[in-house]
Amino acid sequence: MSNQAQQPDWGRIAEKFDLWLPHIAPVGEAMLQALPVAPGDKVLDVACGTGEPALTLADRNPHARITAIDAAAPMVEVAQRKAHERKLANIDFEAMAAEHMRFADASFDRLCCRFGVMLFEDSGAGLNEMRRVLKPGGDFALAVWSTPETMTTMHWARRAFAGRLPEDKQPAVDKISSLGLPGRLEAMLTEAGFADFTVQCITFHYRFESFDAYWDLVEASDILKQQFDALPEGGRREVRDEVASFAHEFHGPDGLAIPHDYLLASGS
Repeated sequence: MSNQAQQPDWGRIAEKFDLWLPHIAPVGEAMLQALPVAPGDKVLDVACGTGEPALTLADRNPHARITAIDAAAPMVEVAQRKAHERKLANIDFEAMAAEHMRFADASFDRLCCRFGVMLFEDSGAGLNEMRRVLKPGGDFALAVWSTPETMTTMHWARRAFAGRLPEDKQPAVDKISSLGLPGRLEAMLTEAGFADFTVQCITFHYRFESFDAYWDLVEASDILKQQFDALPEGGRREVRDEVASFAHEFHGPDGLAIPHDYLLASGS
């Protein structure tokens, strides 16, 4: 079974992907804090999805030149529309796979990638390309999910669908968390030629006023549509109820706070 077969249909959900952006915004902010950008810099955002954090970079650094790429053309179309609506003249988007970048060596002063590397068809090849197009001494920041158990919402989904769907229909938790194992990301960065970097494990929270609000987002975003469509009649409600039982311990006075861990690698 290919890794691609396990992943969501990013093209189909491009218009709905932004529903999750407020919840992963702290990750993008941490990356940008770790990535110094100066006037005149050329910055590359790899696997930009529907435009973040590239659009924020362009907003905050009007005298830098931002280039953003994603392998999913429908995602890029959404990002381009946003840049046009916001009248950002210092940013360009292209549909391009990280493993096959059409840029010359040492083209960029800075580089970032939020939750992309682990989803590449070939993560090692993508990191090699990222190192190739980054200037010697250039800065980078990238984020990947940590271990399966600490990617809480996907771990819930995997547990809830277990026994209800065959293995080839399960959520791609193993793929999404494939670089979270201890030492894995460090080894791949070193192999790709990155020599001066740190890796931190950081916890942030998805916050909702209630479980119902969380589940409404799951269904509205279609992030698990492949799995829901494969369930027998009545199965969706059973999955919802089981996930609700998992979420019970994370309720507090301010609503539902769901912890997630990710790894932030940054350096030059």
